Amino acid sequence: MSGTSAPDRELLPIATGAQTLAVVGTLLRRHRLLTVSAVSVLVIGTGIGLLTAPLLGRIVDLVVEHRGAGALTVPMVLLLAVAVARGVATAIGTSLVARLGETVLASLRERFIERALRLPLERVEQAGSGDLTSRVTGDVTRIAKAVRQALPEFAGALLTIALTLVGLTVLDWRFLPAVLVAMPIHVLTVRWYMPRATPLYAQHRVATGALQHQLLDSFGGVRTVRAFRLNDRHAELLEQRSQESVSLALRAIRLVSGFFSRLNLAEFVGLTSVLVTGFILVGNGSVSIGTATAAALYFHSLFNPVNAALFLIDEAQSAGASLARLVGVSNLPAEREPDRPSVPVDGSVKVSALSHAYVSEHPVLREVDLEVRSGERVALVGASGAGKTTLAKLIAGIHEPSDGVITLGGVDTQELGPAGMRRAVTLISQEVHVFAGPLSEDLRLARPESTDEELRTALAKVSALAWVEALPDGLDTVVGEGGHRLTVTQAQHLALARLVLADPPVAILDEATADAGSAGARVLETAALQALEGRTGLMVAHRLPQAATADRVVVLDQGRVVETGTHEELVAAGGRYAALWAAWSDTRRQPVDTVRQVAAEA
Repeated sequence: MSGTSAPDRELLPIATGAQTLAVVGTLLRRHRLLTVSAVSVLVIGTGIGLLTAPLLGRIVDLVVEHRGAGALTVPMVLLLAVAVARGVATAIGTSLVARLGETVLASLRERFIERALRLPLERVEQAGSGDLTSRVTGDVTRIAKAVRQALPEFAGALLTIALTLVGLTVLDWRFLPAVLVAMPIHVLTVRWYMPRATPLYAQHRVATGALQHQLLDSFGGVRTVRAFRLNDRHAELLEQRSQESVSLALRAIRLVSGFFSRLNLAEFVGLTSVLVTGFILVGNGSVSIGTATAAALYFHSLFNPVNAALFLIDEAQSAGASLARLVGVSNLPAEREPDRPSVPVDGSVKVSALSHAYVSEHPVLREVDLEVRSGERVALVGASGAGKTTLAKLIAGIHEPSDGVITLGGVDTQELGPAGMRRAVTLISQEVHVFAGPLSEDLRLARPESTDEELRTALAKVSALAWVEALPDGLDTVVGEGGHRLTVTQAQHLALARLVLADPPVAILDEATADAGSAGARVLETAALQALEGRTGLMVAHRLPQAATADRVVVLDQGRVVETGTHEELVAAGGRYAALWAAWSDTRRQPVDTVRQVAAEA
């Protein structure tokens, strides 16, 4: 378990404003027709709506001139027609803008997921799981909300402001300077708000990611937290991360309150200026009362769009910060593949002078040499912190070794490339995710073209077919979130069946039976041995009975290989492994005969 603070993590990149705009521009160009249609319909609807103020001004003039009720018929009918036409055009335009936003968001989301799924696991671990999950969840949700609600309103507000100023100029240009009196207040408000809001929302996104990382860290490893009595420490870290997030949220609320108080001042100043101008112009006979009324109505009609546009800057800043986080990941360079990737000739594994350190000058592995024959099953054994899992991850290609060489099937892993490594090695850990959906689709993640019969064969190989067929809908049973809940043992059975379907020459089981309990672990140990048939197997053994079933046992201590041999040889040698075995046997009262029986059954 880690109590490392957020600054120690190397967060995934965040795109600059220019990079974000470039990506959005590229996505919009792919949908030119929809973009042009949305803008055109909104312009037409907004233009029609601008006829309301002059028509109301005309009605005022007719009343002042005592023309009678009959003279009001045509303006009233026109007002009704304008209202209907504007409503229809606005509805269509808003729908088109929302559709455009959803389309662009879907493209961006697919681009992000595609890149995120190909991120080196080492890079994800360096950033912390919370950083990536907060982008996939919170940031995507915030952008989606902005696209569905804020984007159509923001687009309509900007068009209304621009066309209203044009209409005001056409009505009488002398009202335009009166309206623009309020503009300096708006400009100063935005200039005051933007530099404070942008970094604040970015900090809040990071703080949220750190909080999610700590939640995953604490609750995901709750048993370890309790075992080492770290409850108070993790509670303190959760409180600290929560307080940071809440403090930033409160700062944002205070900032928004100050923002709107300045907007109210601009409305007061602007409307006063227009009314004074109208009073003067009507007084000297330059304009009619109706024209002055129309000018005042024009400015009043700007209240909502101006406030909406400026208020939505707040939403835009928040969504923009989230968008930059998505683009930052989607813009990461693709994995570099060798020009001519090599192909392993068999399932052999060779490790030469392998060293690795997560933190400089604190090596986890030191000059490790190991050879595994093709088809051999080797168990990696050692106390916690001995380097077993690190060695497994290095062989699987999750981490790049600090020093040394790893070859698979006679080929240096550097020559295989990421895609070649995924085909050559499959790693199964104790943390198995059951994806939401039909169980058959969960299995087909390993090999999409698999038939139902091939899925059943793989399940039978790991002794899982019986309980799968007992499910309500068999292979079609919906599992995962919102579906049928699988036990820990059943989830690991699925992982082993995926291994059989993927059929890599090398398989690594990293304590894959550790969470299943004693009875479940024995079932999974048998299933694991069946899944490893015909391929090279490396087992990071949490339970020593699993190590006893291996062809060879490799014992690590403080990052070095200290013993290697069969179970019987190492027990007879009376060394490090023999001590571990004796301790295990005394604690579990697990007779050697039972271990032999497990191996025989496999």
